Amino acid sequence: MPVPMTLRLGALEVTPPVVLAPMAGVTNAAFRRLCREQGAGLYVCEMITSRGIVEGDRTSLSMLVFDEAEQIRSVQLYGIDPVYIGKAVEILCGDYGVRHVDLNFGCPVAKVTRKGGGAALPWKRRLLGEILTAAVRAAQAYEVPVTMKTRMGIDETHQTFLDAGRVAQDAGCTAIALHARTAAQHYSGAANWDAIAALVGHVKIPVLGNGDIWEAQDALRMVAQTGCAGVVVGRGCLGRPWLFRDLAAAFAGEQRRELPKLGEVAAMMRRHAELLALHQGEQRGCVEFRKHIAWYLKGFRAGGQVRASLAMVSTLRDLDALLADLDPDEPYPEIVLGTPRGRQGSPRRVCLPDGWLDDQRYASLDPSAELAMSGG
Repeated sequence: MPVPMTLRLGALEVTPPVVLAPMAGVTNAAFRRLCREQGAGLYVCEMITSRGIVEGDRTSLSMLVFDEAEQIRSVQLYGIDPVYIGKAVEILCGDYGVRHVDLNFGCPVAKVTRKGGGAALPWKRRLLGEILTAAVRAAQAYEVPVTMKTRMGIDETHQTFLDAGRVAQDAGCTAIALHARTAAQHYSGAANWDAIAALVGHVKIPVLGNGDIWEAQDALRMVAQTGCAGVVVGRGCLGRPWLFRDLAAAFAGEQRRELPKLGEVAAMMRRHAELLALHQGEQRGCVEFRKHIAWYLKGFRAGGQVRASLAMVSTLRDLDALLADLDPDEPYPEIVLGTPRGRQGSPRRVCLPDGWLDDQRYASLDPSAELAMSGG
């Protein structure tokens, strides 16, 4: 099967067909720029709730920050009310110049699914259709494509992805991304790529595959195995923004560059902190950078004292001094290649409203189901 070079989302072309998955507290403007500098694609802002946008919530609006080099502004939106969704899309496109809107229905967090939101919502097909239709109608005036991300379903017994794909297609979505896990799996176990292939055969719109892309070759295998039109990359790029460079090369049929030595990783760390400081101020940016230290240094021999000091850094000068103590010639630890990164956990029972699974017809949800939680 030929490897796709470009993903078409309405009038929007994404080359290579690689999308950075929104991750709460990670995919801010600085990280998106860092990844974009490694290879072209589509880089999505952290997930924001529709109610927060419409009601002018300060925290929600503060997340709508874009880098000056960000030519294509992409935002992931979450909501449970078609009216709020439509209004939020109008605000995003009209006031913030957003050129791509993705709707997330994959969050497995208990406080969300317990109210019928997140990955639980696609079980109610009619409500899902009304939400997607409202988003598409609002975006059409701006010629902005709307996509949807979801999971396989609530659990193995209650799968929703095939129905959700057809609903998204009928609503006018330009693509659907499938995280090939159920909500019950959370981030544990292996992603079921066969489900991605099944969705490809079930709908006529492009399908993007998500789940267990740890290396560039994983993306090519997913495309070959499933026929998906592109890939969504999440945890695999934590502490490894150069993965997008490798992905761009892989989709172009080029050989992957040599693995970076610790000196190159240190330079990437410095660039990341510099961009965070640019957007958030030096002290806050350095504090924000601390969470990335363990991901960048995973598998390297850097001692506990160095790691502890880096995790307390508060100025770029301090960061420079600490990075200078690292061995620039230490090779990349191949033992960590192809292994999971970030959150994993274990399977768990999905919390749902009473009687939720008894009927797939329309449901009116509690507004508290729309919490500022991310994931998918």
